Amino acid sequence: MYQSEIGVYRMNFLEERILKDGIVKEGNVLKVDSFLNHQMDVALLDEIGKEFHRRFADLKITKVLTIEASGIAIAYAAARCFGVPMVFAKKAKSINIDGDMYTAEVESFTHKNKNQIIVSKKFLSKDDKVLIIDDFLANGCALQGLISITEAAGGSVEGIGIVIEKGFQFGGRSIRNLGYRLESLAIVDSMDAATKTIVFREQGT
Repeated sequence: MYQSEIGVYRMNFLEERILKDGIVKEGNVLKVDSFLNHQMDVALLDEIGKEFHRRFADLKITKVLTIEASGIAIAYAAARCFGVPMVFAKKAKSINIDGDMYTAEVESFTHKNKNQIIVSKKFLSKDDKVLIIDDFLANGCALQGLISITEAAGGSVEGIGIVIEKGFQFGGRSIRNLGYRLESLAIVDSMDAATKTIVFREQGT
């Protein structure tokens, strides 16, 4: 817990883990590779999946959609709780992908490059009610690509679940302004590499 202007805020399990093991680097980089996107704490992933299921339990989700590679394990944990298939957008076409595909171009904040992401038309349809899941939200480009692919398939984006949102960047605001239901388990409002401090946004959920 930490003290805020309106009283004591009780951190959730993810915020506590970020404070314990996350590393703040220069350039607004938050490293969580010891438990989330390189080495993965599978018990933590189970809790993340359960929390996404709790937050979106009122929706009739038929598919969980993410982007490779870091989103895959997180989306799997959520999809298992919903009891639906998980689909991930690939960043490169390989010889084992055939037939028609949905495509979108996305730019990575972390890697500073652009990729064309692809999903086979076999795995998304107009009947799908999609929950999009990803590990980080910064500028929102990856989400825009996944939204574009879902809508190209004629499906509906029912919700978007993010593990860690950088609230000081514009991505979350942009996605919410478009009218999408976006839930982030931890929203970082500020972080300082010099002091190693992280400030989370208080959430009512």
